[in-house]
Amino acid sequence: MAATPRPHSSTTEAPVLLLMGSGDRRYREYIVAAVSRHFRLWLLDAHEPSWQLPYVEGTTLLDTKNLDELLVEAKKVMEQLPVAGVFTYDESLVHAAARLAEALGLPGSAPDAVLACRDKATTRARLTAADVPQPACTAVSTAAEARRAADATGYPVVVKARGLAGSLGVVRADHGDAVEAAFEAASSANWPGVPRYEADVLVEEYLTGPEISIDAVVVDGVCTPMIVARKQVGMDPYFEETGHTVEAADPLLQDAELLDQLHRIHKALGFEHGSTHTEFKLTSKGPRLVEINARLGGDFIPLIGMLATGTDPAVAAARVAAGLVPDTAPKAQKTAAIRFLYPERDCEAVEVTVRTDLFGPTVHSAVATAGPGTRLALPPRAYMNRYGYVIAVGDERDQVTADVEAAPTLVELRARPLTG
Repeated sequence: MAATPRPHSSTTEAPVLLLMGSGDRRYREYIVAAVSRHFRLWLLDAHEPSWQLPYVEGTTLLDTKNLDELLVEAKKVMEQLPVAGVFTYDESLVHAAARLAEALGLPGSAPDAVLACRDKATTRARLTAADVPQPACTAVSTAAEARRAADATGYPVVVKARGLAGSLGVVRADHGDAVEAAFEAASSANWPGVPRYEADVLVEEYLTGPEISIDAVVVDGVCTPMIVARKQVGMDPYFEETGHTVEAADPLLQDAELLDQLHRIHKALGFEHGSTHTEFKLTSKGPRLVEINARLGGDFIPLIGMLATGTDPAVAAARVAAGLVPDTAPKAQKTAAIRFLYPERDCEAVEVTVRTDLFGPTVHSAVATAGPGTRLALPPRAYMNRYGYVIAVGDERDQVTADVEAAPTLVELRARPLTG
């Protein structure tokens, strides 16, 4: 255990949160920075800290999946500091965080409810039992089982990894001959720390319509949506997430049918306290759940939500984790959007250049995320292999959209073909 000399919170009286995991600095530092302005953070991580140090009160290096070890080290921190809660935004750690919070008597949903969000097959089973409308779904363990399930469901179908998120290992199969390749892509997709199951792949009815996500906080069983993000996907038949748009005044925030489903889903899963990221397809028959995650959304969705509304979903989630009342009221009425940049084909980055001279009036930031020598492969060989992104925010949706659609000219990629 090593304490750092520079607590980042505005006061030494700020509540203390145990932060489990920290992740990729490029995609996660904004959350740690925002939360550290309201809380003192003690980092529990499996990796030696570096960039995190200016934001935290102290750190503990340990196995973040080992509850016994977590309890021993957390209790040491609690002997020194008034710990109010356990906070994580890491998909692979949400269940461990829930178990730790429960064992310490700190706020949070039951670990069983969190696990029901993580395991998509359990999600479907519980929602079916609660009569929540959703697509047909079958868990399978072999390509032959997947083919039989797809034939029974009717084409097209979606074949997906049971325990992953972020559209990793998700493929549409339009006919029987495509199911085997889709099964291979889904079963081989992986992410560090994510569990695998005996029946590790799901075959689901294909839903048509726009896709959205809702980031919400839940207190005493009451679910309060903070932002709706409208998702863009590409690389058909895969579902690689290429962008998101948030409008502070999105009418879906007042849609009675959508809000009713959101409430029923949380109730059926027993999720009563925490933050969630819930994805829906808006079909001709009404909203249908794609998946629910017991954490904040990824892909900078909380950041563009904060830029659009003036209220930070990450800070709200941290307050809920600490047992405090979250601030969910919007302070602004803007549109914010992000577009992620992918190469046209597998390649190795030679140079990625941000063209600040070409920024439109609403561009907030443009960032290169790949350096020279970075190998950029596309699905199914790899997922989320982006070389940059652009964020825009403004009062006029059309201008924001135009500025993020110009992303390929704002972040230029020079590359060579990928070999070997």
